[in-house]
Amino acid sequence: MTTFRAVLQFRKDGPAVIGQWEDDSTARKTYRRWIGLYGTNPAATVRLIEEINGVQHPLRTWTVAGEYVTEPGEQESGG
Repeated sequence: MTTFRAVLQFRKDGPAVIGQWEDDSTARKTYRRWIGLYGTNPAATVRLIEEINGVQHPLRTWTVAGEYVTEPGEQESGG
Protein backbone atom coordinates (compact mmCIF):
# COMPACT_ATOMS: atom_id res chain seq x y z
CA MET A 1 0.00 0.00 0.00
CA THR A 2 1.22 3.50 -0.83
CA THR A 3 0.47 6.58 1.29
CA PHE A 4 1.64 10.16 1.00
CA ARG A 5 2.38 12.48 3.90
CA ALA A 6 2.84 16.20 4.27
CA VAL A 7 4.83 16.96 7.43
CA LEU A 8 5.29 20.39 9.07
CA GLN A 9 7.79 21.01 11.88
CA PHE A 10 9.12 24.16 13.52
CA ARG A 11 12.18 22.55 15.09
CA LYS A 12 14.30 19.50 14.33
CA ASP A 13 12.96 16.44 16.12
CA GLY A 14 10.12 18.57 17.52
CA PRO A 15 6.40 17.95 17.31
CA ALA A 16 4.96 17.68 13.83
CA VAL A 17 1.68 18.29 12.06
CA ILE A 18 1.14 15.35 9.71
CA GLY A 19 -1.43 14.86 6.99
CA GLN A 20 -1.67 11.43 5.36
CA TRP A 21 -3.51 10.45 2.18
CA GLU A 22 -3.64 7.66 -0.37
CA ASP A 23 -3.95 10.32 -3.10
CA ASP A 24 -0.69 12.12 -3.83
CA SER A 25 -2.44 15.19 -5.27
CA THR A 26 -3.98 16.04 -1.89
CA ALA A 27 -0.63 15.59 -0.14
CA ARG A 28 1.09 17.81 -2.74
CA LYS A 29 -1.55 20.54 -2.40
CA THR A 30 -1.14 20.48 1.37
CA TYR A 31 2.66 20.58 1.04
CA ARG A 32 2.44 23.66 -1.21
CA ARG A 33 -0.18 25.32 1.02
CA TRP A 34 1.99 24.86 4.11
CA ILE A 35 4.97 26.35 2.26
CA GLY A 36 2.81 29.37 1.43
CA LEU A 37 1.68 29.72 5.02
CA TYR A 38 4.90 28.90 6.90
CA GLY A 39 7.72 28.91 4.33
CA THR A 40 9.18 32.23 5.46
CA ASN A 41 9.54 31.07 9.06
CA PRO A 42 13.28 30.41 9.51
CA ALA A 43 12.60 27.39 11.72
CA ALA A 44 9.94 25.72 9.55
CA THR A 45 10.52 22.52 7.60
CA VAL A 46 7.85 21.10 5.29
CA ARG A 47 8.30 17.63 3.83
CA LEU A 48 6.48 15.49 1.31
CA ILE A 49 6.97 11.78 1.93
CA GLU A 50 5.86 8.70 0.02
CA GLU A 51 5.50 5.49 2.03
CA ILE A 52 5.38 2.15 0.24
CA ASN A 53 4.76 -0.96 2.33
CA GLY A 54 6.08 0.74 5.47
CA VAL A 55 9.24 2.19 3.87
CA GLN A 56 9.38 6.00 3.73
CA HIS A 57 10.82 7.83 0.73
CA PRO A 58 11.25 11.61 1.10
CA LEU A 59 10.21 13.34 -2.11
CA ARG A 60 10.58 17.04 -1.24
CA THR A 61 11.83 19.08 1.69
CA TRP A 62 11.31 22.83 2.05
CA THR A 63 13.20 25.14 4.39
CA VAL A 64 13.66 28.90 4.27
CA ALA A 65 16.92 28.18 2.35
CA GLY A 66 14.99 26.53 -0.50
CA GLU A 67 13.62 23.20 -1.65
CA TYR A 68 15.51 19.92 -1.78
CA VAL A 69 13.95 17.50 -4.27
CA THR A 70 14.68 13.78 -4.38
CA GLU A 71 11.87 12.82 -6.77
CA PRO A 72 13.07 11.22 -10.01
CA GLY A 73 12.90 13.67 -12.90
CA GLU A 74 12.50 16.76 -10.70
CA GLN A 75 14.94 19.59 -9.96
CA GLU A 76 15.69 21.65 -6.87
CA SER A 77 14.50 25.22 -6.64
CA GLY A 78 16.87 27.36 -4.62
CA GLY A 79 15.66 29.74 -1.99
